[in-house]
Amino acid sequence: MKPGTLYLCATPIGNLEDITLRVLRVLREVDLIAAEDTRHTRKLLAHYDIHTPLISFHEHNRLKQGAYLLEQLQSGRNVALVSDAGMPGISDPGEDLVSGAIARGITVVPCPGPSAALTALVASGLPASSFCFEGFLPAVAPARRRRLEKLKGEERTMIFYEAPHRLLKTLADMVEVLGDRPVTVARELTKLHEEFWRGTLSGAGEYFSGRPLKGEFTLVVAGRTGSNGGGARPEPWEKLTPAEHVHMLCARGMPKKEAIKEVARLRGLPRREVYNHMVKVDMGES
Repeated sequence: MKPGTLYLCATPIGNLEDITLRVLRVLREVDLIAAEDTRHTRKLLAHYDIHTPLISFHEHNRLKQGAYLLEQLQSGRNVALVSDAGMPGISDPGEDLVSGAIARGITVVPCPGPSAALTALVASGLPASSFCFEGFLPAVAPARRRRLEKLKGEERTMIFYEAPHRLLKTLADMVEVLGDRPVTVARELTKLHEEFWRGTLSGAGEYFSGRPLKGEFTLVVAGRTGSNGGGARPEPWEKLTPAEHVHMLCARGMPKKEAIKEVARLRGLPRREVYNHMVKVDMGES
């Protein structure tokens, strides 16, 4: 009997409109959908009036359910794999299922779509021509710092996922290990309260320490440069005046008050001096 096909179906990371026509067709046509959280996926299926049988496949049952899914595929049934959000196989047990399917000669077909990592990267304002995806750092502090130590010399832009209850600790560890460098913190991507905070790691720690932390966070961190521990590339603001520096941060989405504070910290200037630079520019003085 000819084996079935394993489809890797990207699902919305927030906005339900962010799903392709191809994925909707595949979800309707396959024999079985394997979902990270069936309760979450049922809402998506109900929204699009899809009634394909659904089973759970997550970190805690991946061995048992993975074996079952491979049996189904080998018996000729087609299976769609979905995660709670985004592309399955990234920071979830789908990676093991794909490896198992390939080892058995089962066809694997990706159906691309939304990705929190790429969505945050392209809107971060940081270099996107060369980057690396790190996913979730270790939850335990010593292991997290050891992993960051290995990334200290990475010159590419780095993308991380982080849970809200670990965000502040992770930002603090990044400042300590990587040095203070540019970062964009994205949350609630594609949702009503989508937010991009752009600034530095230490500034992000200060900003988010006084706010309720909800939703999954994506951190886009600048690679190593001459200003944060090596290499020869200058920071993009080094040739700017303080006022131009403030305008640059504001253009990236930072509130003016926060931008003045951040420029003062980065340049080692009194906040009042940066503010005075802004007043002169606003009044048209040289």
